Amino acid sequence: MTGPPNKRQKREDYKKAQASIQDGNVALPKKKFYRQRAHANPFSDHLLAYPVSPQELDWTSHYPAFAQLDHANGTVSRMTHEVEIADIGCGFGGLIVALSRLFPETLMLGMELRAQVLDYVIGRVAALRAQNQSTETQHSPYQNISALRTNTMKFLPNYFRQGQLSKIFLCFPDPHFKQRKHKARIVSAQLNAEYAFVTKPGGMVYTITDVEELHQWMAKHFEGDEAGDARELWERVPDTDLHEDPCVKVMSEETEESKKVTRNGGKKFIAVFRRKPNPEWP
Repeated sequence: MTGPPNKRQKREDYKKAQASIQDGNVALPKKKFYRQRAHANPFSDHLLAYPVSPQELDWTSHYPAFAQLDHANGTVSRMTHEVEIADIGCGFGGLIVALSRLFPETLMLGMELRAQVLDYVIGRVAALRAQNQSTETQHSPYQNISALRTNTMKFLPNYFRQGQLSKIFLCFPDPHFKQRKHKARIVSAQLNAEYAFVTKPGGMVYTITDVEELHQWMAKHFEGDEAGDARELWERVPDTDLHEDPCVKVMSEETEESKKVTRNGGKKFIAVFRRKPNPEWP
């Protein structure tokens, strides 16, 4: 006689049921079936598949509504848009979902290392697309968002060409409190140079955290010092200008972590940095 199903079995049964539902009846996935550790070690060997270059990635599978068809033979010829916004460590996808309607013609990509969390985001996007099918506009809602599993600390330039992105979001990254773990932080001199490589001049990097020490760390590394390269690449947007940016409002209110901090009465520390024009060669 078998006992009641355990948590793993319930989770697997739920995912199978979700996969078999017809598009018109898709419900949003339930987070309780996609729980995983809050953070993942970026230096672990995750056996990830990644493109050799941005040109090698098939974006049409992520954004089929933005793929241009060759009517002569019925095949996809090219994408009509490029990804312009990246949410690094997208978690459960609250940010890209909220930004989707704010920028309906801008392609956005959530990038997440944790497999279970990514499965939730993929299911969430699929459900939202199915629930909001429309012919009233050029593209139905949520067709402009997608997510994939990758390690951006290792492979970010494999996904985006130089100067492709207009916005990068770093929302509530793992603080890695211990000093020996600081090398795993998502902001560092080396990584900031990679962010500068994929961000167009005038593009923005948005950061938010509830850890003041991490906030100061990120600001220090983006602002740089007089002898550092960061000062040549980034400038901080004055805090007085942030209230005019709708992305700051969304980032502060719509992500799951931001809502959690609000519920717990915590503080949120925000800093935004603008990509400077490329410096001239000496």
